[in-house]
Amino acid sequence: MYRVLLTGIHLMRTGEVEANLVRLDEDARLGQLDNLIAHKLAGPEKSILVDADLAFHRREYERLRAELEAAHQSSTLPQAPSARPALNDLLVRLRLGPHLFTA
Repeated sequence: MYRVLLTGIHLMRTGEVEANLVRLDEDARLGQLDNLIAHKLAGPEKSILVDADLAFHRREYERLRAELEAAHQSSTLPQAPSARPALNDLLVRLRLGPHLFTA
């Protein structure tokens, strides 16, 4: 949940996709993420947080969700992608072979 919301907030503010939670937390400075990341790295990904404060995380979810919505409202990103022709051209060249790429 934290990764998704913080990635969205970062994207809306900067136009860049950043999904590394450690880097995202450098800006967000959410104290609880250090423990959550350590817990995830220490064991199986689907392990249970026995002492999780669900009410706290629910409040954080609501707060970050509102922050994401505010970032979306003030974002200068275009409503629709603008690189579709360039992406299509890249895919066609990749499919036809690397010899079509020039330096």
